Amino acid sequence: MMDYITPKEVAENMMTTAVNKSKLSIKDLLIRGALSGALLAISVALALMATTQTSLSLIGAFVFPVGFVIIVILGLELVTGSFALVPLAWLEGKISASKMLKNLSWVFIGNLLGSLLFAVLFWAASTETGQIKELGLIEQAIIKISEKKTIGYAEHGMLGLFSAFVKAILCNWMVCMGVIMSMTSKSTLGKILAAGIPIFIFFALGYEHAVVNMFVIPAGMMFGAKVSISDWWLYNQLIVTAGNIVGGLLFTGMAIYYTYTAKIKSTVNE
Repeated sequence: MMDYITPKEVAENMMTTAVNKSKLSIKDLLIRGALSGALLAISVALALMATTQTSLSLIGAFVFPVGFVIIVILGLELVTGSFALVPLAWLEGKISASKMLKNLSWVFIGNLLGSLLFAVLFWAASTETGQIKELGLIEQAIIKISEKKTIGYAEHGMLGLFSAFVKAILCNWMVCMGVIMSMTSKSTLGKILAAGIPIFIFFALGYEHAVVNMFVIPAGMMFGAKVSISDWWLYNQLIVTAGNIVGGLLFTGMAIYYTYTAKIKSTVNE
């Protein structure tokens, strides 16, 4: 196919993208990050609607990637995707540690703000700002998921937290594959297909994504889930973010970048 980009070229593009991300202003990081958080939150709501209407979780997983592909096509900022790219630029000496931390921190905050904004708007729309007490199937599902993702892990102690950590590694392994696979095509349709496949996999298997949880857990709290702010952060958000870093950077970013750049360097040396 004429629009196909080889893995060797993708490896070079990964570094270029990482350096370019590090140059973005705080304003751009916050705005693009907020849009990404809101888009993923909308995708979660859409996926839950599809699942509750059809009783088929695979249908929900099939529609969930729509938000992610919009993020990719518009070049917005998603911290879980950046975990695979921006640290590479630091490891290769292209950017400073402070630039790396600045980028990841502000995108994280932007993602959080966008997710919380949509959670509030979704609650207001679903309950007519608290006037409707009877919750629909989507809202009930959000409550159940919110409690499962927090107090569900807490009930099993350290093993529960380790399970969340492993699920987060597996999740961002696939999410960052989606980020990198989108670089294998020059066409919009090619990017949609390449990026969407790994995202379908992670959502279908029920793994843990930090930005998705920035919406679903606080939204569940708004609808009445028996989850506190400390439950959210201590039993999910922090440990899942750590797992997402490992899965994105080690299992995807470094694995892809170093195997193909090594081949590029060895070819040049020969």
